[in-house]
Amino acid sequence: MSGILYGTGVGPGESGLLTLKAVRIIQASDLIVVPVSAEDFRRPCLLEEESIHLKRCKAYQIVREEVPKIREKPVLGLPMPMRKEKEALKKIHDEGAKQVEAYLNQGKQIAFLTIGDPSVYSTYLYIHRRVLRDGYEARIIPGVPSFCAAAAALNRGLAENREEIHILPASYGIEEGLTLPGTKILMKAGKKMPVIKDMLRESGEWFAMVENCGMEGERIYENPDDVPDHSSYYSLIVIKEGS
Repeated sequence: MSGILYGTGVGPGESGLLTLKAVRIIQASDLIVVPVSAEDFRRPCLLEEESIHLKRCKAYQIVREEVPKIREKPVLGLPMPMRKEKEALKKIHDEGAKQVEAYLNQGKQIAFLTIGDPSVYSTYLYIHRRVLRDGYEARIIPGVPSFCAAAAALNRGLAENREEIHILPASYGIEEGLTLPGTKILMKAGKKMPVIKDMLRESGEWFAMVENCGMEGERIYENPDDVPDHSSYYSLIVIKEGS
């Protein structure tokens, strides 16, 4: 009997936002899987507790605070480099899925840890689709999305009544998206910050950026001119029309 893969959202950064369901899944799992974005990490392998890749894995460290017993479980690291070359990424994700399937064939319950929610711009989805396609069972365990945590940090709602919400990946072209009505949420905005700042100055819309929401070093900016050009990868921008 094959095992089950759980794409487990661990929330945006604050360990207290880890859901009870996620905790139960992690505690019951035989294997933990984490994504590793380092360019020198090229093949799936088991990681030691003191591995630099595990220490740098935000999702693992969030869980470690609330579920200390995770340190007793084997951890499989999967390469998930920050690239856009489709063919290279396809091969990497194919190999990662095959590694996961080898453990599923042993009847293992697997928790793949991912920041935020697995259904929103998550590396987990690349593995999820392949595992389902190959006939295995895979389920998504939702986590608190970063934009909801950011709204809480700002003490502000994202939308009311008929207001629209648009979630945009800031690492791609966003010019057209910024003209949409309602609330715009720019995910992972760090690398595009200088361009985004110029566009916001022209628009005059209400703006706030939350950097490292729920993590050490959290900062909130409400003026584009105060935002550093080289912001953290975990930078999220909220733009509200008419605020």
